[in-house]
Amino acid sequence: MKDMHKQNYMLLVAAAWLVLPRLQAQEIDASLQAKIDAQVKTIAVWAADPAIVKAVKEHNASLPAEQSAMTQDKWKSLSILDPLVRSFSKNDAGQFLKTKKSDLISEGFLSGADGLKVAFLAKPTNWSHKGKPKHDVPMTGKTWQGPIETDESSGVQQIQVAVPVLDGGKPIGSLVIGLSIAKLKS
Repeated sequence: MKDMHKQNYMLLVAAAWLVLPRLQAQEIDASLQAKIDAQVKTIAVWAADPAIVKAVKEHNASLPAEQSAMTQDKWKSLSILDPLVRSFSKNDAGQFLKTKKSDLISEGFLSGADGLKVAFLAKPTNWSHKGKPKHDVPMTGKTWQGPIETDESSGVQQIQVAVPVLDGGKPIGSLVIGLSIAKLKS
């Protein structure tokens, strides 16, 4: 029995030895962080664009009934071809985001003060991000940066950053952009 425990321990140590370099590779070094910081500055400019601010203000002022009745489960059941889903990439703010799409941008979505979607590049996994740091931190007027992860909706290894959408200096919504790690490193 003692030999079996020793063998299991050795297998565990070997597995950790193989996995640890991959985990360490996911760390953000100073060079990569500088590239992310430069992108955050650009994204903050996008969040200040009149089309973005107007769309968020309109959303905050009057939410259509179809959207106010939306739940996470209903959202997940909708096809990317559903007219409601398509409306978020076809509206003015969605069209603005499309003008910013590049190989570096793996995803992008705009939310109102309530955390509900206003516009996006492609259907995100979640209907609302209220209660999550990617929305709640920008609603305090600060930027947010997540960890390196593989995005559930796009399948791309990315890092998400979020900035506030401001109106008169007051946060009224959030803009979340996924940045491709491979493209940041190239």
